[in-house]
Amino acid sequence: MPWKRGISLKTPEELAIMREAGRINARALAAARAVIRPGVTTADINAAAAEVIRNHGAQPAFLGYGEPPFPAVTTVSVNDELVHGIPGKRKLREGDIVSVDCGTVFEGYVGDSAFSVGVGSISTLAEKLLRVTEAALEAGILKMVAANRTGDVSAAIQEVVERAGFQVVRDYTGHGVGRAMHEDPQVPNYGQAGRGVPLREGMTIALEPMVLVSTNETAVLDNHWTVVSADGSLTAHFEHTVAVTADGPLILTLE
Repeated sequence: MPWKRGISLKTPEELAIMREAGRINARALAAARAVIRPGVTTADINAAAAEVIRNHGAQPAFLGYGEPPFPAVTTVSVNDELVHGIPGKRKLREGDIVSVDCGTVFEGYVGDSAFSVGVGSISTLAEKLLRVTEAALEAGILKMVAANRTGDVSAAIQEVVERAGFQVVRDYTGHGVGRAMHEDPQVPNYGQAGRGVPLREGMTIALEPMVLVSTNETAVLDNHWTVVSADGSLTAHFEHTVAVTADGPLILTLE
C-alpha cells in the first residue's frame, strides 16, 4: 500500500479539520450499521456509507486506493474475512459477523475508522470476540498520551486480546493518518511496553485491533484485497483515529 514516510505533527487547526473528517466518517458508518440485517448485501452496506460521504461534500478515501485500485467506498468483511473485503452481491445471514471499515477525506485530511457487529442472533463465541476486540481498542486509546511510546499502545492491545484466548494479526498494523491514509508510525497490535516511537502532541494514529479466534496467520484471496484467517476461524476489527493532545487522547472519529 502507498505509505507516506515521516511523522507529521498536526496543528490545532489541522486537528479541527481531521475532527470534521472523522465526524463525517462516523456518520457514514452509522448509516452502514443501520442497514445491517439478514438478507442485506454487502453492496447495500457500502451504498449507505457512500451516500453520507457524498451528501457531506467529502470524498471516499478508499475508492481507487492502492494497486489494484480498491473498487468501493468501504471494506465489508464477513466472518473469517478479517479486513479489506470487497462489497458485492453477498447476502448477510443470521449469525454472521460483519466488519465495516471506511475512510473519508475532508479538506485534504483523512478520517479512518471501523466497527464489527453481529447480524441478528450470534454465537456466544462471536459475542465474546466482538466484546474483546472493542475492549482492546479502548485499552490502546488510553495509552495514547505523550509520556508513552507506540509499544505501550501495542502491548495494551495485545494483553487484552491474548488474555481472552484470542490472537492478534501480525501482518497488518495500525498507522499514522493525516493528509495520507497511511503515514508513519506503524503501530502493531502486539509489542513491548516502553519500546517504539515516542508519542508526541499532534500525532494522529489509526488504532485498529484485528483479532482472530484461533490463529494469527492470514491469507489474501485471489481478488488481491480480502484478507482471511488462514484456518477459517472468526475475526473482528474495530478502529478509531486518535490524536495525542495536551489533554490526553482525542478520538477524532466519533460523531
